[in-house]
Amino acid sequence: MKMRDKAQVMDAEEIRRALIRIAHEILERNHKHIENMVLVGIKSRGDTLAYRIAENLGRIESIAVQVGAIDVTLYRDDINLHESQIQVNTTEMPFEVTEKWVILVDEVLYTGRTTRAAMDAIMDFGRPAAIQLAALVDRGHRELPISADYIGKNVPTSRKEFVRVQLVEEHGVDSAMICELETE
Repeated sequence: MKMRDKAQVMDAEEIRRALIRIAHEILERNHKHIENMVLVGIKSRGDTLAYRIAENLGRIESIAVQVGAIDVTLYRDDINLHESQIQVNTTEMPFEVTEKWVILVDEVLYTGRTTRAAMDAIMDFGRPAAIQLAALVDRGHRELPISADYIGKNVPTSRKEFVRVQLVEEHGVDSAMICELETE
C-alpha cells in the first residue's frame, strides 16, 4: 500500500520551537527533581527527540540529563496480529530508573498502546518515582486512558489518516505530515 501526503502540520522551525517549549515546560514542572530526571525515547524517532530535548535542557539550564532509548516491540499488545517478521531493536538504558523521574518521549501519541507498552518496558528496569509523557504530536483517538504531559502540537485526524514524522537525523528533513493510504 502506498501513502499519500495530505498536509504538512509542522515544518522544521515548528518542530524546533515545540521541542524548546517542551524543554521549558519540563523544567518548570520538575525543577525540584532536575538532578534525578532522565529522558527515555521510544524507538524509533522518540529517542532522537529525547536527545534533542536533553540538548535544549542543557542550553536552558546548563544541566546534563541522561538519555536512554527503549524498544517496545515485545511489549506491544498487538504483536500477534502482525503477519510480517517482527524486527526488534536494541534498548539502551545506561542508567537505573528506580526512584528517577522518567520523561518518556514519543513522536506521535495516538491510541496510547505504544505508551502503555513503553511503561511496561520501563518497569522491567526498575520502579521510577514518576513517569511523564512528552509527545511531539498528539493526534487523538485514545483507546487507553493515557494523556501526554507535554505536547508539541495537537493535530486532529481521522482514523484513516496517519501522522508521519520525519527527522533530519534519519530522513534529512524535519517535518510532520498528515498522510492517508491511497486506495486503488
